[in-house]
Amino acid sequence: MELIRGQHNLRPWHRGCVATIGNFDGVHLGHRVILDQLTRQMARLRLPRMVITFEPQPQEFFAGPTAPPARLMRLREKLLALDGLGIERVLCLKFDHQLAAMPASDFINELLVNRLGIRYLVVGDDFRFGHRRAGDFAMLVAAGQRHGFEVVDTHSYILDDQRVSSTRTREALAHGDLEAAARLLGRPYDMCGRVAHGDQIGRTIGFPTANIHLLRRVTPVYGVYAVVMSGAGLQPWPGVANVGRRPTVRGIRQQLEVHLLDFRGDLYGQQVKVDFMHYIRPEQRFESLMALQAQIQRDTHTARSYFSARGIVIPDTHHRPLLPEAF
Repeated sequence: MELIRGQHNLRPWHRGCVATIGNFDGVHLGHRVILDQLTRQMARLRLPRMVITFEPQPQEFFAGPTAPPARLMRLREKLLALDGLGIERVLCLKFDHQLAAMPASDFINELLVNRLGIRYLVVGDDFRFGHRRAGDFAMLVAAGQRHGFEVVDTHSYILDDQRVSSTRTREALAHGDLEAAARLLGRPYDMCGRVAHGDQIGRTIGFPTANIHLLRRVTPVYGVYAVVMSGAGLQPWPGVANVGRRPTVRGIRQQLEVHLLDFRGDLYGQQVKVDFMHYIRPEQRFESLMALQAQIQRDTHTARSYFSARGIVIPDTHHRPLLPEAF
C-alpha cells in the first residue's frame, strides 16, 4: 500500500482512482462495506482504490483543549488495517487551520478533480466538508455531473437492527461490552504499540508487565481486561491488561500494561498487538502495593477461568531461559 502524506506529495501518476473520504476510525464492518463498493468499481474501471483520511481527525482538531471522542485507532493501526484489506493508496491530509478554511469548491476542483482525477466517489449522504462545512453530498453530485465522476452514498451496515458505526463501537467499549464491539468490528478490539521500559513496579510484586504507550489523547477502553498479545517474536499469548493511569503508584500518563500468564522472555522494543477479549473490572486505587498484588492475583484467576472456558491454551515456556529484565 502506498501512503501519500499531504496534497503536496501527489504526483501525476496518482491521477485516476476510485475513492472514499472519511475518518475510518476502527475500520469496522460498515467501513468494509464501503471498501467493497470501491473494489467492485476498481474492477469495472480498472483504477486503483484510494482512501482519503485526516490526521488529526477533524473532531480532535475542533475539540481544542476539551476532550475529543475516544480514538479507536492510531494512524499506524488504521494504515495496517487498510493495508491488510489490500487498499492500494491512502491519502492522509493534515487537518489544520488551512484545510479547515479551504472553500468547499476548492476542495472539489483542486483536490478531487485536478490532483486526483476521481472517477467514482463513495461518501456518506451526511458528509460535510470545506469552510464552515458548506460542502455537502448534493454539491458533490452536481460537481460529478460537471466533471464526469460518479458520486454515491454509503450503504449502512445494519447489525442487531442498528447501524454499525465508530460511535456505536466506542459506546460498546465504554460499557465493557467487548463481545458487542467485536461483532461491530468483525474482530476483537485491539491496540498496537512498541514494548517500552517501565518503572518495573509490577516485577517487584510478582507480576512483570509489558508497557505500551497509548499515544492517543483519549482511550476507548479503561480498566482491567483479559487479553491476547501477539507480535513478530511472540505467538498469541493470553494475559491480563490494565489501561489507565495507575493511581496506586501515582501514575500520570495513560498507559497499557500487559502481564502475560506464565511467560518468560524478552519483549523490549518489539511491536505487539493486544486483542481485548473480556472486561474484568474498572481501574481503581489501592492503599498499598500488597493490596494491589492481592487484586492482581484475583484478576489473573478471573482471566485464567475465562481462557479455560473458551479453550484458549497458555503456551509453555518452561524450557526457555528466564530473563529477569524481560519487562
